[in-house]
Amino acid sequence: MKTARLITVLAVMCGLGGPVRAELADGVKAIVNDTVITLAQVEDFTAPVIETLRRQYAGDPDGYEKAVNAAIGDSLEQLVERQLILHSFDVDGYKLPESVIDDAVQDRIRERFGDRVTMIKTLQAEGMTVEQFRKEVRDQYIEAAMRNQNVSREIIISPYKVQTYYQAHLPDYKVEDEVKLRMITLNKNSDTGANALDRARDILAQIKNGATFDQMAKAYSQDAQQHTGGDRGWVERSVLRNELANAAFALKPGQTSDIVDLPEACYLLHVEDARPAHVKPLSDVRDDIEKILRAQEQTRLENQWIQSLWKKTFIRFF
Repeated sequence: MKTARLITVLAVMCGLGGPVRAELADGVKAIVNDTVITLAQVEDFTAPVIETLRRQYAGDPDGYEKAVNAAIGDSLEQLVERQLILHSFDVDGYKLPESVIDDAVQDRIRERFGDRVTMIKTLQAEGMTVEQFRKEVRDQYIEAAMRNQNVSREIIISPYKVQTYYQAHLPDYKVEDEVKLRMITLNKNSDTGANALDRARDILAQIKNGATFDQMAKAYSQDAQQHTGGDRGWVERSVLRNELANAAFALKPGQTSDIVDLPEACYLLHVEDARPAHVKPLSDVRDDIEKILRAQEQTRLENQWIQSLWKKTFIRFF
């Protein structure tokens, strides 16, 4: 429902002469029934995204321009869809008590501004009135409620669909060779970094004399896993840098490596278990697949619903 649909809408607006149409085109991006969507509204709606794109495409003006144009197109479509939904709300005879909007406005004030005084000052700085803010909250509330009523219904995913998806996406669930790894890290950039290699030798000697690896990790390791005894869980080869991967995957379960001396730190590795490359069983990924299928079905239902609104609404793009 993106660009292709935007191109297929009505090409002529009834009752508008040439000069009037030219004037409207300067500031109007779309008309949905009797509601006008202006260029300023589209720009305001897109502004937060543009700030992100400006950082993302720093030094790439062509990429930035394409991304901004795409974002503006998406914003326009979202605003049109909102008007379609608001129109459907009205023509279907729904009513929204003012008390509900009052509560929604108060919630938004607390979440976004903290208090009413800050809200008023912020809105003034943004060139928005309190009445416009209230209307924005009302429209968003209605849009969310209508989407929930028409789309967010309970969706049942059958075991057959889960099984079919799993079989079609087996490569996505492949796992490399793995080891259950513990690691001791002795940083060379710390105050005692100059003695990192000597400390590693002493720790390794204690392990060979009967000290457990996790005890030594809790006592000496200088990384985030210190308090868990250096436990890294199940680790694939590709997760580790080459020097550490080569050391870890050369070990058998129960073995501890020699010292891996690298520029930034000395490392000791201990492999508790190992398992070869395999495909995750369906039982391990069933919940994830159900979430994917449920999201896909929800998107399908939403597209179907929005398309039905398009078919019975007058829309003109400029």
